[in-house]
Amino acid sequence: MDDTGFPQDGAAAAPGPMSDHDTAKPASKDGAYRVLARKYRPKTFEDLVGQEPMVQTLENAFDTGRIAQAWMLTGVRGVGKTTTARILARGLNYEVPGTADKPTVRLEQEGTHCRAIMEGRHVDVIEMDAASHTGIGDIREIIDAARYRPATARYKVYIIDEVHMLSNAAFNGLLKTLEEPPEHVKFIFATTEIRKVPITVLSRCQRFDLRRIEQSKLISLLRRISDAENIRISDDALMLIARAGEGSARDSLSLLDQAMAHGGGAIEAEDLRQMLGLADRARVIDLFGHLMAGRIDEALGELQAQYEVGADPAIVLTDLADFTHLVTRMKVAPKSADEASVTEAERSRGREFAEKLSVRLLSRAWQILLKGVQEVHAAAKPLAAADMVLVRLAYAADLPDPGDLMEQIRNGRNPLEGGAPQGGAPSSGAPAGGGAPHGGGAQAIAVGMPRGSGMQGDGPTMQGADSQERGARPQLSTIQGGMPQQQAVPQPQESAPPAHTLRSLQDCVALASEKGDIPLKVKIQRQMRLVKFEPGKIEIQPTEDAPADIAGEFGRKLTEWTGQRWFVAVSRTQGRPTIHEEQEANQQQLLSDARSHPTVAALLSQFPGAKVVDVKVQASEEDEAALADPLLNDPLLNEALGDDEDD
Repeated sequence: MDDTGFPQDGAAAAPGPMSDHDTAKPASKDGAYRVLARKYRPKTFEDLVGQEPMVQTLENAFDTGRIAQAWMLTGVRGVGKTTTARILARGLNYEVPGTADKPTVRLEQEGTHCRAIMEGRHVDVIEMDAASHTGIGDIREIIDAARYRPATARYKVYIIDEVHMLSNAAFNGLLKTLEEPPEHVKFIFATTEIRKVPITVLSRCQRFDLRRIEQSKLISLLRRISDAENIRISDDALMLIARAGEGSARDSLSLLDQAMAHGGGAIEAEDLRQMLGLADRARVIDLFGHLMAGRIDEALGELQAQYEVGADPAIVLTDLADFTHLVTRMKVAPKSADEASVTEAERSRGREFAEKLSVRLLSRAWQILLKGVQEVHAAAKPLAAADMVLVRLAYAADLPDPGDLMEQIRNGRNPLEGGAPQGGAPSSGAPAGGGAPHGGGAQAIAVGMPRGSGMQGDGPTMQGADSQERGARPQLSTIQGGMPQQQAVPQPQESAPPAHTLRSLQDCVALASEKGDIPLKVKIQRQMRLVKFEPGKIEIQPTEDAPADIAGEFGRKLTEWTGQRWFVAVSRTQGRPTIHEEQEANQQQLLSDARSHPTVAALLSQFPGAKVVDVKVQASEEDEAALADPLLNDPLLNEALGDDEDD
C-alpha cells in the first residue's frame, strides 16, 4: 500500500493475509484472467481512494458506538459504492479471536468473516441487485428473514445495490422494517440515482456522497498498478487515462486494461490517442490558436489532419471546449494553472491566451462549442458538422459584441466611426498572425456586412424590421490592401407617417378585422390580457389556453400591417380582463340594470316566467331616454323581454 491508500496485491508490496499471492501473474488460480478493477479492489477503509470524509465519519461513529441502522451510499459509477458496502459489512462483523470482538474501521488483520464477506459469499451478508429484484415479493423475503438472528456473524447485513430501481410498493413495504429493524440487522443501500429514492427512505438512512476521485490521485494509482503489472507507461498516457476516466477508478482501470492489451507491454500517449480516438493536446491548442486568430484555412486543415490519424471530431470539439474553459479559469483565477492535471504546454500557452483574450470572447466561444458538440453527435456526417462549427467559431471570434453595437445605435452614434467596437474582440488584440477569417488583414464587422451576406456570427442579427426602423446603415467594402473602407453614407430620409395609428387592443382588433385575419382577431379578444400599451411596445398576459407563440405572432402581424416595428412582450404581471371578458361583464351589468328598472320589474312580476335575455343599447340619446316612456311605447323593453314557451 502506498500514499494513495489503494491496496497492492502484487509483487511490489509484501502480501498480507488478504492479498492474492500471484497478482503479478495475469491469470488467477483457475486460469481465468482477472481484470485490474477486481484484482486491486480495496479491502479496508484505508484502501479507499478519495473518500476521506466518509471514512472519518464512520471511524468516529464506530469508536463512540453510534452505529446507524442503515446507510445510503450514492455517487457516480466506479467510485466504490458496492466495495464500500462490503468493507462496511466487514467492519460491522470484524472478529479476530483474542484480539478484536466489536465493530471497528481498523481492519489491519484478516478476521474470521472477512474473506467470505469481501468475496460476496457470507451467509449473513446478503447482497441483492434491486435492478433484477424490484417487486414487493423480494422485500417480503427480506422482512421475513430479518426476524431471525445471524447464523455466525455479529450482524445480519443486507446490501441492496441500485436501490432506486425498487418499485413504490417495495419501498413502502420496506419502510417499517427500515425504521425499526431488529438489533441484529443492518441495511446498506447503494445507488447512482439518489433523486429517485423516496424521501421517506432517505430520512431513515445516514447518507454518504462518494466523491469523484481527483486526477492526481488517479494518476498515482494507475502508476503504481502499472509498476506492479510490469507495464511501462508514459506520464502523458497516464494523464490521458485519468482524464478519460472522469473521476471513476473502475473506468480508469478498465481503460488501463485495454491499453495494456493494445500496447503489448509498453504504452505511449500516441497509442492511447489512437485507441480512444483522442486528439493530440498540443494540436488542439494549435487549433484553438488558429480559431481565435480567425485563420479558418489553417483550422480546417488541422481538423482534417487530426481526423485522418483517428481523432473523433466530437472529441476534438470537446477538447477545444475543455481548453476554452481552462483559459477562462486562468483569466479569472490565475492559480488554477498550477493544478497537477494541467500539462506544461497547457499552462504556458493557456496563460498566453488568457492575457490576450477577453472573458466575453471566451464565453462566446464556449457557447458555440457547447452547442457544436451536440450538433456533431447528432449529425450524419460528423466531420462536416465539425467543420461548420469551426467556421462559425472563427467568424465569431473577431466580431464586436452585439450589445455594444445596439447601445451605440440607441445613443444615435455611428458604430463605424472612431474604429470598431471592442466589446467582443480580444482585449489586447488577437493572437499573433491573426486576421479576418477570410484571410485578409482587416477584421469583419457585423454591422458593416450587407444584409443577407450570411456573416452573422452566433449572436443577434441586425436585419429585418430592425433595419427598417433604423433606416439605411453604412456598409464596408474591402479594398486590395485588405483594410476596410467606409462607403458613402446615404442621407436619412423622412419616414412616411404610419398608415394605422394603434392606441389600444380595440384598435388592434379593428385592424385584424380590416385585414381579414379572423383567427388573430379572436385571439386578441379572448386570449390576451393587456398589461401595458405604448407606441411600438405592448405587454400582455396570455390566458391559459393561449398558444405559446401568441406574442410573436401578434408582433409580426402588427409590424407587417403598420410598417413600423412592434414589440409584444409576455409579462408576469396580472393584466386587465380580456376584451371578451369585459364585454361579458358589461353585458351582465346591463342585464342587471334592466332587471332592476322599476318598469321592467313591474312587468316581470305581472308575467311569471318571463325573463330578460338581452339588452341592446340604442345609438341615439332619444332611444336611450325611451325608458322613461310608458310601457307599451318602450322600444328597449320590446327588444329585451321574452316569454317562456308556456306564455
